[in-house]
Formats: sequence, C-alpha cells, structure tokens
Amino acid sequence: MQYAVENGMIDLAYVREQIEMSKRDELLKQHPYTIWQGRDGVWKTYLPDQEKGRVLRKRSTEKEIKEVVIEYWKEQVENPTIEEVFDEWNDRRLELKKVCEATHLRDKQTFNRHFAEFGKRKIKSINPLEIEEFLERQIPEYNLTAKGFANLKCITRGMLKRAKRRKLIDFNVTESLQELDTSDSDFRKAVKEDYEEVYNDNEMQIMMQYLIENLDMFNIGILLMFVTGARVGEIVTLRHDDFDGCSFKVRRTETCYKVDGKYVYRVKEFPKTQAGVRTAIIPDEYKWLVEKIKWLNPKDEYVFIKNGRRINTQSLRRRLIRICKKLNIYPKSPHKIRKTYASILLDNHVDSQLIIGQMGHTDVTCTEKHYHRNRKDIQTKRDIISSIPEFQNEMIPRSS
Repeated sequence: MQYAVENGMIDLAYVREQIEMSKRDELLKQHPYTIWQGRDGVWKTYLPDQEKGRVLRKRSTEKEIKEVVIEYWKEQVENPTIEEVFDEWNDRRLELKKVCEATHLRDKQTFNRHFAEFGKRKIKSINPLEIEEFLERQIPEYNLTAKGFANLKCITRGMLKRAKRRKLIDFNVTESLQELDTSDSDFRKAVKEDYEEVYNDNEMQIMMQYLIENLDMFNIGILLMFVTGARVGEIVTLRHDDFDGCSFKVRRTETCYKVDGKYVYRVKEFPKTQAGVRTAIIPDEYKWLVEKIKWLNPKDEYVFIKNGRRINTQSLRRRLIRICKKLNIYPKSPHKIRKTYASILLDNHVDSQLIIGQMGHTDVTCTEKHYHRNRKDIQTKRDIISSIPEFQNEMIPRSS
C-alpha cells in the first residue's frame, strides 16, 4: 500500500481511507452472488436470508448496489449471531486442542438444545439482563439439575468471553453471571437408589460366576473391570505391552464423537484425567485372567479385537446390559462397576492412597462422595439392624 507523505509525515487520514477501501474490496470479494445490471438498467444482486434462503435487492447505480452488499457483510462480520460466536469459540478450542472431539460435540449439543431460538439473535443486540433471564428460564423449562445448569453456564461464559475479546460486547461477563438469581432448591434432584448405582453382594456373585463360566472376549473385558475398577474406555484401549504380571498400565482411553451423523470411536493417547495415568493391580485370585488375556489376539496391537477391529465401549455396554437382563439383575452400566469396586475398597478400609491409585482419582474425597454406595440388600440391612442389642427386647410379645 502506498502511503501519502507530506513534510516527512504520513498522512493518517489517507492511510485510514486506503485501509477502509481495502476492507470494502474484501467484503465485495466474499459476496457469493453476482452483481448485474438488468435490461431495465437497474442494478441487482441477492443477499442471504435465513427464512427464504436469499432475497433480491435492486438499486439505480452500481455504486449503490455495492454499498448495499458492503453494508450487509459489514453487519455480518461486525455483528454476528450468538450461534456464530459460539461456533467460532467452540471450533477454535478444538483447533487449539483445548478440548477433544467428544467435548466439542457435547457442548454443541448443549448449545443447540438451549439456544435454538435465542442463538439467532445478533450478539450486539443482547444485554446482561437478557442473558441472566434467559439462563434462569432454562432451569424450569428443561427441569435442569445443578450439574446440567453448570454445563450450560460454562459454555455461555466461554462464548461471551470470546465475544468480549472480539469487542462485540462490552459488559463484564463474569460479573453478569454472578448476578444469576438461583438457589439449590431451583434444581431437579437426581435421586438414584443404591440398587441402581452398584451391584450388591448377591448380584456380583451371580454376575462373576456367569462371566467365568462363559468366558469370551467381551466377558473377559467386563470381568477385568470388576476386579480392577478400570473405566470401560481404558479397558477397550489396552495393548498387550501394557501388562506386566498381575498389573497393567493405564495410559489411554477411548473418545467418541459424531462425524456426518455417525459416531466415531477413536483411541486417545492419554486417560480421562492426569490422575488416570496409573498402574492397575489385578488380585492374586485372578492371575489366571492374565494368562487368558495374554492369548487373546496375541498378534494384534490391542487386546480386545474382533474380526480385525478393536472392540469399542458401546459393544461392552451392550453386552453388559444383555447379561444383566439374562440374570434378572437391574441393568447397570460399566460405570456402575467402577462404583461397585470403589465401594468394596472403602467398605474394607483400604488405604486411601491405594484407593485413588486404583480409581485414577486425585483425592479420596471424590471417591467417597461420588462412588461410595451401600451394597447390602434389604434383607441383609434388616438382619444387621435387628442384631443390634438395643433393638432386641425379650419383653415384646412375639406373634405366633
């Protein structure tokens, strides 16, 4: 670009004019429709339209029609919709590897669920009060739990902070979200019974016996979860060189996301969290399981292979649910096996450092708060309570 210089000084007004002209040229270049002069002498072009796809615009001169185009695209660039801001923020995080594909997909799904209409608004048209009231309305509308609302608030905060950095908004995002009028009583309480969350002693005995008597690749994987507490994504990505005697290294997990409407399962070369990098111990009673694993597809890189392809997490989940139904056990996911394993360790007063090492947690309080459940059935609980001396009274008449 040529700068006008007078008396050794750059003419800043000229520079600004040249920059503005350059921007206008770029906006015209990105216009996807032809600008033409009709037989009636009128200049015409199309502009994108959300409802109709495109709309025709007419002006008397070429200069005027180009001005219409420039103003339209300036508006789009300088005042995108909320959805466009979100997509730019979400895609940028993925590109910079700040999130994985699964998180990128999950956050997009959350946005689509809540921002279907509000997301069409121009970012510069919203104010802090509208954002606060919009988020507060989502709680009763979708009967959100505290965790569900936290996820929604998290993507809203990230998106708006990106808008602030791009100078699309000028209000304090953190301060606005702190002004939300919510309390614990606003959220749906996700109440889960113990029988839904863990396998009790009787169920586990029945399940383990069935798995051992019907050993195949899938059942060996499920059995390995029961005796080590490893995550299902960690199990299906195990390699033969991860095993060393009665232990195996946890160094990777599986991630799942959608591409063109289809789920894709891939190996992620690090566990779910930093604490997930660990060595899982297999009990001595299950040394034989290590030998079985050693002979599963010994020529393949991964342990759990079927028809030349690695078994994915969904395959193991489906198998586990089928077994539960077959054995008349309340259907429970692989994550409930982890809760069962953690509850067994805690009930047996295992050292806290060993517990977090096996579970891949950073702190035993996480295990105690989110994983510890009562594994005794109703009759066992009744027997324990009834055996307490203070609740035994020979003077109470017994029914014949």
